[in-house]
Order: sequence, then structure tokens, then C-alpha cells
Amino acid sequence: MCRVNDTETTGHNHPADRLLQAVERCAAPVCVGLDPVLERLPMSVRAEVDLPESNVEAISRFSIEVIEAIAAHIPVVKFQSACYERFGSAGIRVLHHAMDKAASLGMQVILDAKRGDIGLTVEHYAASSRLGGSDWTTVSPYLGFNPLRPFLESGSGAFVLVRTSNPDSDAVQSLMLADGRTVAQAMADQLAQAGEGGIGASGYSHLGAVVGATKGADHVALRARMPQQLFLVPGYGAQGAGLDDVLECFNADGRGAIVTSSRGVIYAGGVDDPNWAEAVADAAAAFAEDFGQAVGLRS
Repeated sequence: MCRVNDTETTGHNHPADRLLQAVERCAAPVCVGLDPVLERLPMSVRAEVDLPESNVEAISRFSIEVIEAIAAHIPVVKFQSACYERFGSAGIRVLHHAMDKAASLGMQVILDAKRGDIGLTVEHYAASSRLGGSDWTTVSPYLGFNPLRPFLESGSGAFVLVRTSNPDSDAVQSLMLADGRTVAQAMADQLAQAGEGGIGASGYSHLGAVVGATKGADHVALRARMPQQLFLVPGYGAQGAGLDDVLECFNADGRGAIVTSSRGVIYAGGVDDPNWAEAVADAAAAFAEDFGQAVGLRS
């Protein structure tokens, strides 16, 4: 159960410090991904009339009720931007409202948008992320690391795609370079260097790394290459990875990684369960308990 009104969390503007303080408040290095898909929502939430405005209302209601159900247990929530953007401007309003709700309950907010561009365009993307109230944004480094700097302004952080959980990523990220490193390892080395100038009091950088839970063979090497990067670890649960598969993403002191579960928590109740929000809360509590104990934050 997350502690509330913790005075130790005030007055800090470094994103890694804020995130780790939230983790310590909940004694759980975990994140719930909010990826609402209309067809998977509980029947009690979905509108009976299939109109665009009623669909958006269902997404909004589901998002807020999930956030309220998990807030007592989960320190971080990750919003899949695409699930809201598909509904146009109304969906963006719902996204911003839900992000505000999560922040008001003391949760750290990640916008999972995988942005990446250069010049004025990337400045616009970064401004959009801040406007929505995100603490962190997921970003692509394919155009280089210097263009990512706008995402680090005003106390914000960025999680950089390094070794993603999808099977197709192997075709690119596992390619061997002439110097013997994989593409993912080379990206990790560049990320560690780029993040050296933004280390917080916690010892971690404002540039973190996305490292998939399903890529366990790479975890040790990537952690050694990025000791000061927070790892955002998707792929746990519904994508096949278990608890033991992700523990090597953490540093020896049990810090340094945030494990994400989406479908395993937000759809825990099933479409026909009238008490679906209680099932979501129970799944979130169990998720937090398992990882809190596994890394030594709970006895």
C-alpha cells in the first residue's frame, strides 16, 4: 500500500528522483500500462449505442476507474498514447484528463508515444508531452541523442528504446556490428554517455532505457553498460515474461528498474464482471506485492 502525504517527496525536480521516491512510497518497482481497447472493456463500461462520442466516454470512464483502483498500490502509470489518439481531439482530451487524475493521486506519469524527430518538430513533440502532464516520455533514438534534449526540459525525463520486447526487434537490435557489439549494446553505450550530464541525487539519469522483459539473455550485459539508467521493462505477464525473467534488470540494491504490466492488470476482471474494478485493484496489489518482496522493498 502506497504511503500518502510523504513530505520527503516534495521539493525535488529531477525525474529519476521523483520516480524512485514514488517507488519507495509504494515499496513496489512497478508500473501499470493503461492501453484501453474498446472491444475489451467491461460491458458495464461500454456504451450500449455504438456512437463515436459514447466510445470516447467509455474509454474515459474505464481509464479513470482503473487509475482509482490501482492508485493505492502502484507508483507509476504508463499511458499508451495511440489508444487515445485514435479518437481524435476528444481522445486527446480524455488522455490529458486521465493523466491529470493519475498525477493528482500521487502517481508518476509516463506517456508512451515513442517520439523521435529533429529541430522544431521534436520541440513541438516535447511541448505536447509536457502539456499533457507527463513526467517521462518514451522516445526513439534513431535520429540521434542530441535531438532528444527537448524532452528533458522542465524536470522531465525520457525512456529511450534500446531493447524492445517485440519479437521483430531481434532483426535490428541483435545485429552484430564490426566491433563485436550488437546494435542494442551500441545504443546502450551511447545512451549511458548521453545521460551522464543529467544524474540526480538518486544516482540515476534523466535518460532511462526501455529494455524488454522478454529479452532476458541481454539483461546482464545491458545493465552493466547502463548502471545509471532506470530501466522501463515492458513485456511482463501477458507477453510471456515472469518475475524471475526480469530480476537481472535491477541493480544489486534492488533499484534501477520499473516493471510494467498492462493487460494482466487492467483486464483482470473480464468483460462480464460487474465488479471488474475490484479485480483490477486485487491484481495491482498482487503485482506490487510480488515485486516489492522480490527486490527487498517488502519483507
